[in-house]
Amino acid sequence: MRKTFIAVSIALGAPFAASPGHAETLNLLIWESYIDQKILDRWTEKSGVAVNQTYYDSGDARDEVLSDPNSNIDLVVVGENGAELFGKRGILEPLTEKNVPSLKDYKPEWTSRCAGYAMPYLWGTMGIAYRSDMVKTVPTSWNDLMSPAPELKKHIAMYDDHNEAFIAPLVLLGKSINANDNETLKQAFEVMKKQAPFVLTYDYVITSIQNPDLGKDIYMAIAYSGDQHVLNDKAGTPGVWRYAVPEEGTFSWLDCMAVTTASPRKQLALQLLDFIASPQSAAANAEALTMPTASEAALKLIPAEMRSNTEIYPPAEILAKSQYQKELSVQSIQTRRRIISSMANFQ
Repeated sequence: MRKTFIAVSIALGAPFAASPGHAETLNLLIWESYIDQKILDRWTEKSGVAVNQTYYDSGDARDEVLSDPNSNIDLVVVGENGAELFGKRGILEPLTEKNVPSLKDYKPEWTSRCAGYAMPYLWGTMGIAYRSDMVKTVPTSWNDLMSPAPELKKHIAMYDDHNEAFIAPLVLLGKSINANDNETLKQAFEVMKKQAPFVLTYDYVITSIQNPDLGKDIYMAIAYSGDQHVLNDKAGTPGVWRYAVPEEGTFSWLDCMAVTTASPRKQLALQLLDFIASPQSAAANAEALTMPTASEAALKLIPAEMRSNTEIYPPAEILAKSQYQKELSVQSIQTRRRIISSMANFQ
């Protein structure tokens, strides 16, 4: 679910070049800065096999590559919905503890979400990012974002994605975030319409914070867990951006890492996946990226201070109230997009 905004490093569908000095190279399709490079370096030192990362900047770009039989991809990071979709289409290799032994460290509630075609990689939530120097009261509810305090007028950043834009209003309404019916979406529209005068931008916060005309005026935003660290890097002030998961619950996302069925280096790819999934690698990766791991064995290796950080590992009672995304109907997607497009009329 990581969002980055860079160009894909190699043209989609183009052949991948092997790294100089290595007889074998595995091609990993992934978001930028979404794996600790030291883990890949240790793999190469151990195996003699290099790993070439190719970055995608959207799910659509990734899906285009995966759908191309000539893409030469060996491993890929997909969302849980993508794992099931591409797995059923025969594009992803089925995984078990026999071909990826480290899967034994992942509970069934995690592995089932990757549908048997991928390894649970990193997970997180959606919540509220806020500037602690400008927002003095920690947000605890989606109402703090959808019905903001008067002083936050034109200081809110939302996100014009047909899934994520509806999470806050639907959760507040006590509805499923995967609602398809027009009546529920109409209710969500009314909530969003009332918020619109407070919204400065509907561009994703990591994009809008870098806009010199907008960035300094964004005090609160809908965001993914982990975004606060990127925002702090952009702000140049450690800790000024914080993250909170609303008490009503939220969207719990999971990214999965898979091996492609068409990989000409499938056994090596499975070995690399097992290496990344191992407790030592999974723990190091989670620490480096400041994100939660789904590996029970890795969790034991992570410092207690990180495990107790609720910005990274939300309390169980919040997760119990959280929902997973499912595939929406075409009609629902079209309705949601029309609603989002109409928000400019109410700003």
